[in-house]
Amino acid sequence: MIRVPGDQVNGTESERYVLRDATEDDVNLMLSWRNQEVNRQVSKTSHVITAEEHRRWWSAVRQDPSRRVLTYLRDGVPSGAVTYFDLRLSGPRTGGWGFYLDAEGLAERGETLPAWLEVMREAVDHAFDVLSLDRLDGEVLAHNTVVRQMNRRLRFVEGPGRQETHDGREITVIPISLERANRRVR
Repeated sequence: MIRVPGDQVNGTESERYVLRDATEDDVNLMLSWRNQEVNRQVSKTSHVITAEEHRRWWSAVRQDPSRRVLTYLRDGVPSGAVTYFDLRLSGPRTGGWGFYLDAEGLAERGETLPAWLEVMREAVDHAFDVLSLDRLDGEVLAHNTVVRQMNRRLRFVEGPGRQETHDGREITVIPISLERANRRVR
């Protein structure tokens, strides 16, 4: 669910974190976050993305009805991006997802772990409660053990890993999926 400042959640205002549609004002921030070393290490493409490459991506996303990009705000500060792609919103409603955070900014503020937990839970809730998906799919690199562990806590199921080569490096990509009926409800 997208939470906005002032929403009542369990009788208290929820202003700590928000997911909202990404805007043109977020484009440069998203690029800077995506290019942080820690994010590149756990992404299929690990090269530094150029401004032009990012602009092309943003232009394509904005015009593609099967994709959505949300900005994660923590205490009013843009702190990450959540992407949904390959959305099928008729028949069995399915889609893929991913996210990345402003790892450097959150670390400076001592907020990495709570932000990471929040964005994952909120992104899953958004997929099922707002996009009304029946199944949420994604991928995680085998060496990203911390995210794999959290995925399991959220009840994602891993498929068999497959070897891929991206940016001159061989990686093991593990597909994940979560069915609506199996999701952990808060």
